[in-house]
Amino acid sequence: MKIKSSDLVSLFEKSLKGIDQENFDEVGVVVQVGDGICQVHGLNNAVDGELIEFEGGNKGIVFGLDEEIVSVFLLHGSIVVEETEVARRTGGVFKTVVGPQLAGRVINALGEPLDGLGEIKSDEYRPVEKVVPQIIERSPVNESLETGIAVIDTLVPIGKGQRELIIGNRGTGKTAIAIDTILSQKGKNVICIYVSIGKRQANIARLVRTLEKHGALDYTVIVSAEASEAVLNQYLAPYVGCTIGEYFMDKGQDAIVIYDDLSNHAVAFREMSLLMRRSPGREAYPGDVFYLHSRLLERAGKLTNGGSLTALPIVQVQSDDITAYIPTNLISITDGQIFLDTKLFNSGIRPAVNVELSVSRVGGAAQTKAIKKVTKALRLELAQYNELLAFSQFGTELDDISQRQLARGALAVELLKQPQYVSYSFVDQALMLFLLRENFLDTIEHENVTAFATQFVSFAKSVHSKVYKEIFTTQDISDKIKEKLLTIAQEFTKLFVAPSSEKINIKQ
Repeated sequence: MKIKSSDLVSLFEKSLKGIDQENFDEVGVVVQVGDGICQVHGLNNAVDGELIEFEGGNKGIVFGLDEEIVSVFLLHGSIVVEETEVARRTGGVFKTVVGPQLAGRVINALGEPLDGLGEIKSDEYRPVEKVVPQIIERSPVNESLETGIAVIDTLVPIGKGQRELIIGNRGTGKTAIAIDTILSQKGKNVICIYVSIGKRQANIARLVRTLEKHGALDYTVIVSAEASEAVLNQYLAPYVGCTIGEYFMDKGQDAIVIYDDLSNHAVAFREMSLLMRRSPGREAYPGDVFYLHSRLLERAGKLTNGGSLTALPIVQVQSDDITAYIPTNLISITDGQIFLDTKLFNSGIRPAVNVELSVSRVGGAAQTKAIKKVTKALRLELAQYNELLAFSQFGTELDDISQRQLARGALAVELLKQPQYVSYSFVDQALMLFLLRENFLDTIEHENVTAFATQFVSFAKSVHSKVYKEIFTTQDISDKIKEKLLTIAQEFTKLFVAPSSEKINIKQ
């Protein structure tokens, strides 16, 4: 009996069906491995960002597509990948765990718990890369996000859904501002996500203890990518934190995500690019480093469904130089910056916010009427004070008007000083600045300004609680309330006794 060619074809088709029709383009072989990256040959149909599984149990993400070789960065540094090992396409992308179960937990960039509290019981996963919300899905940023820090809430206000950059030299209090912002959200139904990139494990342990002590860990998620971890984990950490924040935003909740800091993130991406032999550009960063952060920060915003995601990226500069490559990129992406000055920090002005270089492009849209009324001309007064202070250092005699401006600016600077972990509500801030605006601080010694202001707030809150609650409810200081406050301030001025050594602070 003769065998026809058509019969052979049908026979081969049946045999291929029997072995699951495995496509050999879905399988490759590792030809080179080292420094957390491996070169795989044979994955002809692989796409950028695809998740790859290795025979030994490790996983990786595709970042480079050459003609015959695919560059894959490994997720697990502890699982060894050897040459000639088989790699297989998954057809999917890297996803992270999301859900309300993450509140109060510490995880790594892979979604694995680091706090020893057991597995995270959530079955919901989301891709870490996502198309940003369209304009039609967004609403204007017009709701205040209180940080509890007087100088920020009054002069550089942040709104829910805004992207405000925290920028400054090493050791000037950038992380302290982020922590105070988290502590200030207690009882306000705001979820906070803190992303640590390239930091030491001891820093995370101190942060967890601080949040536990102040009762803030219950509404906080910490994503940690230590300096000792694989470079891919440091790259993924901000996107993981952003994805977790987006989950709560899509549910109609308000969320804050803090990236500490994006300088280390850019360095990690630079290392990855150099390992892939990409051409280095300015300061050896690749050309697409701007896109790296823009597609991350553009995901923040306020949605029409009521949810919002506020981004507070942190970037470190050297010698207070904000004209470096990464800082200027981030300044152009964000809606404003809070600049922390080394000279102010060393002179004891803390938080060391440089009011002249700090700006919020949302501005008064994110402030209450009460704060607006008591902060008129305050920025101008501080600018005049700094100019006159620099001028007076030359020993030049100043006229009476300049001396009054100098004295008033010094009172404002003293009033805006604030200890760490101390939070002021917008009513507290309005009452304190009311004293400055109505000249009740002119006769107070500088070392007693903070005590006078905080005791006045406590006096108004306890003895004249109706006025305090009315300001809180209306978020305004009407003419009638102003008259009452003038009477209360005159009454308190007679009762005030300067403390001998301790300063009294408001803790909320």
